[in-house]
Amino acid sequence: MTIPAAKLSHPAVRALVTAINGGDPTAFFAVLTPDATMSDDGADRPLAAWADREIFSSRGRMEVQAEKQGGLALVATYRNDTWGEMRTAWRFTVDGERISRFETGQA
Repeated sequence: MTIPAAKLSHPAVRALVTAINGGDPTAFFAVLTPDATMSDDGADRPLAAWADREIFSSRGRMEVQAEKQGGLALVATYRNDTWGEMRTAWRFTVDGERISRFETGQA
């Protein structure tokens, strides 16, 4: 069973997932702090280049399967045109109303 993005508990995470699924880089970056960082499979990556490659130019989409920690941890099926479909874990750090860091990797 998937959790629709509109039903996710944390508003910043909900906005980020909605931006990813909508292919909307403007909305994606708007929910991040200006100095936001991220990691993929334990390695820090340049966020803008990673988002373009892994989300926007490859039509990335998330189907959230579960959320924990008040919505700051997700398990999702993630798919894009480059890698296909995989089970992923996402963890978010929020500063105020925006995400300052996220970590993702295979679950």
